[in-house]
Amino acid sequence: MKYPITTNKSPIGWALILHLYAFLISTQRQPSTNTTGTRRGTTVLLQMDVLFNSIDVRDLLSSHDLDDSSPLSAPDLRLLIDRLQVRSLDIKSKVHNYILANNDDFSALFSRCSDAVINSEQLSDQVSNLVGLLSSNLQPIDLKIKETVDEIRRKRVESKEKKEALDLVKVVLKLSQELSVVESDLMAGKVVEAAEALTDLKVALRVRDNVEDLREEREPLVFGLLRKKWTDCFEEIQNVLVKFMENAVRFDQQSNVVYVKNRMAMNDNQGVELCTVVKAMHVVGILDYGLAKVADMMTRHVIAPAVRSGSHSFSVEEKRLDSGYIAEVVLRITPPSDSQIENMDAETIYSGINVVIQFIFNFICFQDSSWMRYFGRLTWPRMSELIISNFLSKIVPTDASKLADFQTTRQLTSDFEASLKQVMFISPGKDERLTNFADNVEVHFAMRKKIEILASARDLLLHSDFNLPKDYSRKNTELKNGGNTDLLFSSEKCVISEAASRLMEVVHETLKDVCLSSATVALEFYHAARDALLLYEAVIPVKLERQLDGINQVAVLIHNDCLYLSQEILGLAFEYKSDFPISMKGAVFIDLGVRYKIMAEEILQRQIQLVKHNLMEAIDGADGFQNTHQPKRCESAKFSIDQVAFILEKVHIIWEPLLLPLTYKGSMCSVVEAVCSRMTKDILMLDDIAAEETLQLQRLIHMLLENLSSLMESLIAINQTTKPQEKSSGSINDLIPSLPRLRILADMLDMPLKSITASWESGELAKCGYTSSEMRDFIRAIFTDSPLRKECLWRIENITF
Repeated sequence: MKYPITTNKSPIGWALILHLYAFLISTQRQPSTNTTGTRRGTTVLLQMDVLFNSIDVRDLLSSHDLDDSSPLSAPDLRLLIDRLQVRSLDIKSKVHNYILANNDDFSALFSRCSDAVINSEQLSDQVSNLVGLLSSNLQPIDLKIKETVDEIRRKRVESKEKKEALDLVKVVLKLSQELSVVESDLMAGKVVEAAEALTDLKVALRVRDNVEDLREEREPLVFGLLRKKWTDCFEEIQNVLVKFMENAVRFDQQSNVVYVKNRMAMNDNQGVELCTVVKAMHVVGILDYGLAKVADMMTRHVIAPAVRSGSHSFSVEEKRLDSGYIAEVVLRITPPSDSQIENMDAETIYSGINVVIQFIFNFICFQDSSWMRYFGRLTWPRMSELIISNFLSKIVPTDASKLADFQTTRQLTSDFEASLKQVMFISPGKDERLTNFADNVEVHFAMRKKIEILASARDLLLHSDFNLPKDYSRKNTELKNGGNTDLLFSSEKCVISEAASRLMEVVHETLKDVCLSSATVALEFYHAARDALLLYEAVIPVKLERQLDGINQVAVLIHNDCLYLSQEILGLAFEYKSDFPISMKGAVFIDLGVRYKIMAEEILQRQIQLVKHNLMEAIDGADGFQNTHQPKRCESAKFSIDQVAFILEKVHIIWEPLLLPLTYKGSMCSVVEAVCSRMTKDILMLDDIAAEETLQLQRLIHMLLENLSSLMESLIAINQTTKPQEKSSGSINDLIPSLPRLRILADMLDMPLKSITASWESGELAKCGYTSSEMRDFIRAIFTDSPLRKECLWRIENITF
């Protein structure tokens, strides 16, 4: 059990030590500027802490005297008090010795504590005096201080504003005086000085091209007035300089002479030089505007005639004063004679223009490269276009064999532009328009040829005639326009128009040029051939739109043309591909061949549908062949049959001489099949047929078959001729399935019931395509109800094939 030394059992002497310890702690916590004293005080306290460790009672008693489970006896307590007394005396002795050993440190510590107490008391007195003073006079002092501060602030603001206003007045006055000096210099003929001053003032006045930027800024009104005055001065100097330039450089149209005066009067001041005026325009930033009219005059009156009319001759004359000063320079232009106009050559034209350019460089731009660059920007675009359109494009060879001769012109063109670069008339590597054109002469040659090819193809398509002679037949092959032509992938001959024939001639000639040309030219020729072939699709259907909407020879000829073109196009790759340049080995025309093949089939199907439509309209006039035993209805049905026969004969006359035999056979069989199928269907749909009506229907069928006899004979003849070549072809009955059905129907209209039943049982009717339901309906429509009809219907129903 531990008893601290601060317990009531401790000696009385410990009270002094405790007070001393507390005082040392409080003193150590106060801040002090004396770092040495603080460090010593802290050391003293740390050493004294060792003396104040707790006292353990077990250390004062022996182990046999102490029992944790029983209280202490009176002797033990007395022994304990004695031993504590000894320990207390020992501690007091140690504290006394320690204090004596560190007397200087304790003295310094106590001195610092005393000074701190004195300072705090003085500070407290001062704060108390200040608080008292403020509490007694708070409101008057505060207001006085505020008023004084506000007054100082107002005086400073007023002083600053007056200073700024004075500075502004000085700036405005200075700018106004400088603007006046500009006007004075301009009146005195000092154009360069005036231009330089005006340029400086532009920065000072913040003159901007965008007025909106100025509106967003707030500034004194006087600056707007000064800026307006600057603008007036700028416009005045601009007008004066431009007018001087116009008067100094003149062109006399009557004598074809350009006059350049080096010195002229300006505002009653003699001796203002042209060089000074140009320099002033450059300084003020209007050199391009000032030279614009001069550049336009030189282009229109000097360069353009030299390029358009052939070789002009140019001569330069200098008029000097006695002092040797060049007062005036004259450029004389001599037009060529009529015989020289036709002989335009690059060397003469370029040399003449070089004289003009050198004249401008020496006497208008005064050998200043930057000024010459301005003049070139104003002149070169039009000049190069004139040279290209009026000279270079006209001398592009029209024959591929002469392309090599153009290299001389190309070299002269390159030398000409090099001379222009030397005087900075054009920029190096940027404005080489003439050389670029000359370098691409093969492309220009090919483009010209391509335009000629397409123009020729378009012209022949627009003026082609698709009409055939009235006495034309397949045996008569002599045609004024077109004729019988062998198909490339067939043994047949096809009648085509003159347009298709001549178009393929143009294409073949173009592809022959492809084989003989360079890669660049060959590619353009190849595209020209493709575009020429596409022209047929673009021109003919539009030109002959009305004919394609009807049944006529023109539509059939267009079909044949497309068929012919498709086969010819597919053969082009086989014919020319091996001779094409290496870069064009992959060039093919197969897409165009397939395109025209599809177009031919579409035109043919369109014709077939038109014929079928007309045939169905004609059969519609028979009103389903109902009540044909009535005279009026019978006449109407006969008229419909005649209309059908007329339409088929017309189609036969148009198609048979023009279409290929196989195409004609298939197309004609298709329309005849539509007629026979429709008539058979209409008769089988009748639900009640009188005896007289059956005979009339039979006559109508025989009438139709008789009208189709000549047509059938031609189809049979063609079928026999083409059968060896067409393995899949059969008889006419196979090609027109409804024809035998119609014939048997005519026979059944006057056959007995038993015979009809026997024909069904033999399979003859089923072989022709009749069904049991059709036969039952047909028997019910013709024969009245009877046991025999029931028996026959039962037999037909129970026999299937």
